Amino acid sequence: MDTLHLISKEQFCIYNKVEVSFIDSLHDMGLIDIVVEKEEQFIPDEQLKNIEVYTHFHYELAINLEGIDAISHLLQRVNALQENLSRMRNRLMIYEEG
Repeated sequence: MDTLHLISKEQFCIYNKVEVSFIDSLHDMGLIDIVVEKEEQFIPDEQLKNIEVYTHFHYELAINLEGIDAISHLLQRVNALQENLSRMRNRLMIYEEG
């Protein structure tokens, strides 16, 4: 993986004032990926949006990790349903135009 798209876990935590154990817990629950290169842990930059959301849930809304996991699962389901609905609408438009 290209290191240009990786952020050091420790630097991320310092900059965002987030506990390293919180990031480790998100990883342990399967909510984020952590990449290990040369014995250092990195966060892929495409994970940053999710981490920001999870951080907001945890630190500002006082939602525990199990709650974050449940919310994440529900949001994934909602997004999948929205994508499915959009595909179906596009398919129906073929018949409406014809």
